[in-house]
Amino acid sequence: MALKATIFKVTLNIADMDRHYYADHQMTLARHPSENDERMMVRLLAFALNASERLEFTRGLSSSDEPDLWQKSLSDEIELWIELGLPDESRLRKACSRSKQVKLYTYGGRSVSLWWEKNQAKLARFRNLSCVNFDPEATEQLAGLAQRAMNFQVTIQDGEVTFSNEHGLVALMPRTIGA
Repeated sequence: MALKATIFKVTLNIADMDRHYYADHQMTLARHPSENDERMMVRLLAFALNASERLEFTRGLSSSDEPDLWQKSLSDEIELWIELGLPDESRLRKACSRSKQVKLYTYGGRSVSLWWEKNQAKLARFRNLSCVNFDPEATEQLAGLAQRAMNFQVTIQDGEVTFSNEHGLVALMPRTIGA
């Protein structure tokens, strides 16, 4: 019998002063059986950093043809493709050919450096790709805030992201890699 996804109800109150974006987002988030709390919370973080009315979660791990998040135009063209983790170069190549902009959010400490050393030369040719890394301690703290029902205040200012709720506060400083 196949394992089923775990459902999370999330409210994000986003104040992104860097992009002048202020909105509340209520969503249902499905955590794939092979996904841990840290990865799920990084997905939520990626949503907050790129929030818009058209940004949406996809089938993610359940589909090899879709990213974790994407934003499509009204004519169904992919404007933004968001990947998480340490994907194969071929997956990022495919994403760069299908979307106007591709963002990769990495996490996981030392493995990110090793992955980057291996893939840096191949990825340098993609002008529409940006790579951002999160500190592993911060993403672990963020994972500690995961609950089946979550309500977060998210503030983004001068590049720093703060997730807070009644259970705690986590500050993250996304760092561009390969720039």
